[in-house]
Amino acid sequence: MVSNQGPKKVRVRRVVSKFESVVCESPILENAYGESIRSAKSVAGMMMPLLQEEVVEVFTVLLLNGKHRVVGMAEVSRGTLTTALVHPREVFGPALRMSSAAVIVVHNHPSGDPEPSVDDVEVTRRLIEVGRMLGVPLLDHVIVGESGRFTSLRERLEF
Repeated sequence: MVSNQGPKKVRVRRVVSKFESVVCESPILENAYGESIRSAKSVAGMMMPLLQEEVVEVFTVLLLNGKHRVVGMAEVSRGTLTTALVHPREVFGPALRMSSAAVIVVHNHPSGDPEPSVDDVEVTRRLIEVGRMLGVPLLDHVIVGESGRFTSLRERLEF
């Protein structure tokens, strides 16, 4: 016997984002929340204690409100000694969920040399483009090294 009632309608009661557990808290960043980002140097100073001892590349995103104050931070990718896989959906997912007005991405180079790779430049260009489309601009991409050294791709690429 065939039923003419059609398919049953399923009601979704709760959807859990795969990013729900990504936005994290860190004792190192405790004082960063609410701080206004004014320069790449301030970003590097904020993130170096968190990233400089890592033995693999760790790619993070700082989530900012309309006054460029830090409202959150998410670890986007944890890679290898020389690379971390980064996709715009992982960068902008937390930003969209938190209604961020802008983002800054930061990652470390375990070698200690903050000089950007060709891949770093390519990822930055892609994130700039996607941020423009989403209305959540990428303000900078900061690479931290050792001994307080860092590189701002905003300054290098002039975006």
